[in-house]
Amino acid sequence: MRVARMLTAGALAAAALLGTAAPAALADTPSPSPGADGSAPTEAGTSFRTATPVEQGQKATADGSSGDYLYWVFPADAGDRPTVRASVTLPEPTARHGAADWRIDVYDGLRRRQPCMYGMQSRTAAADAAKVELSCTLRPVRALADAWSDDPLPGSYYIRLTATAQPEQDQGLPVRAEVEAVAKAVGGAWAVDGTLAEPLVPGVSADERRKEEETVLDWSSGWWSDRWIWTGAGGLLAALAAIGGYVLTRGSGRPAGAPPGV
Repeated sequence: MRVARMLTAGALAAAALLGTAAPAALADTPSPSPGADGSAPTEAGTSFRTATPVEQGQKATADGSSGDYLYWVFPADAGDRPTVRASVTLPEPTARHGAADWRIDVYDGLRRRQPCMYGMQSRTAAADAAKVELSCTLRPVRALADAWSDDPLPGSYYIRLTATAQPEQDQGLPVRAEVEAVAKAVGGAWAVDGTLAEPLVPGVSADERRKEEETVLDWSSGWWSDRWIWTGAGGLLAALAAIGGYVLTRGSGRPAGAPPGV
C-alpha cells in the first residue's frame, strides 16, 4: 500500500508539471497591449527609419495614397510565431481604371525580408473590389542562430504594405489601411541553447534599448524554456517506472518455514 501511495503521489506531481507546461506550449496570441495613450496608431511611416511602432494585438490604421509605401514596426521575442494581417479599403470603383496588385512584406531587425510559412502575402484586387486582405505568418523566432542563416531573431519586425502594380492613372488615389501583428507562443519545441546579447532593434542606443527591454518589450530570451519542465517530468516518470518495476519483480522475500541456510 505504501508503494502504491508513493506511485500515485509521483504521478500526480508529474501531471501537475505537465499541466504547467502545456498552456505555455499551446498558448494562443497574447492579450493586446495598449499604446502609451491607450489608443492604437493612426498613421504609418514612409520608410524603415520612420516606421510607426505598434504593439502585438493592436490594430493600427493609416490613410495613404495608392502607390505609397506604408511602414509599421512591432516587437517579437524568442518562441513567438508572428502573424501579420493587413486590410486595405480601396477607392470607389468608378474612380479606378483596372485591377491592382497589393503586397505585404515583413523584415527583421537587420532588414532581411522574412519568408512567409503560409498566408496570402500578395493578392490582386479586381477593378470593382472594395477591399483587399493580406496575411503573412513567419517562422518561429529563435533565441539564437548561425550568422549565415536568415532565421528570425528577437527584436524589431518591420511591416511594409504597398501596391506593386496598378494602372498609372490610379496612382495617388486615397486608400485606408489597417494592420495587426499577433504572435502565437510555440514554446520549447523551437528552443535553442544560447541567446543573443541584445535584441535586434536598429537605430536605438544601448541605454534606450535596455530601458525599452525593461518597460515595453519585456524580452524573455535566455537559457530557460519549457523544455526543462518536460525533461523534469519525464525523468520523474522514468524513476517511478523503475521503482514500480522493482517492486513487481523482487518477489515476496524468504518463504516462511524454509530451513536455515537455504
